[in-house]
Amino acid sequence: MNERTVGGELGRLVDAFFETRRGEFAAAAAECRKALAGGGKILACGNGGSAAEAQHFVAELVNKFLRPRPALRAVTLSADTSVLTSIGNDVSYDAVFSRQVEALGDRGDILLALSTSGQSPNILEAVRTARRLGLKTIALTGRGGGKLAGETDILLDVPSMETPRIQEVHLVILHILAEAFEGGLSS
Repeated sequence: MNERTVGGELGRLVDAFFETRRGEFAAAAAECRKALAGGGKILACGNGGSAAEAQHFVAELVNKFLRPRPALRAVTLSADTSVLTSIGNDVSYDAVFSRQVEALGDRGDILLALSTSGQSPNILEAVRTARRLGLKTIALTGRGGGKLAGETDILLDVPSMETPRIQEVHLVILHILAEAFEGGLSS
């Protein structure tokens, strides 16, 4: 695949996502805005490349996206290696995010869960725990959402089954979401 084809595919997938999921994206942005404006926070998690994207998104919120603004409350659940490894060792790898949601999540917060397949057991457990505790859940996945489709409040599924393409579109979605908060939370 040459660069032009990859760029064309990315543009096509972004367009297809927003053609079919514009309403869901708007709902996700509104829920995040509501949580942050009310003093809540966004907890973000994912595995592998999705963990990196969750961490990237949180950095955009805590620091800034394009312009300086007050810091927004956000935490990446995949960044604390001591917490991850102790839970993985003492409890189960399936609980590495759900235990943190239990410890850090408050009613009205957001859990942003990234899973290209929508099948990751530790992501599913985190979403179940978040919903039980009264957090809103938003899942970014690939086509159809896998098991997460039936577990999350808002599903943002990219119309692809190819992990690299899904992750590329997730990054675009997360950048657009971060930019939505750049002018403040009241706008």
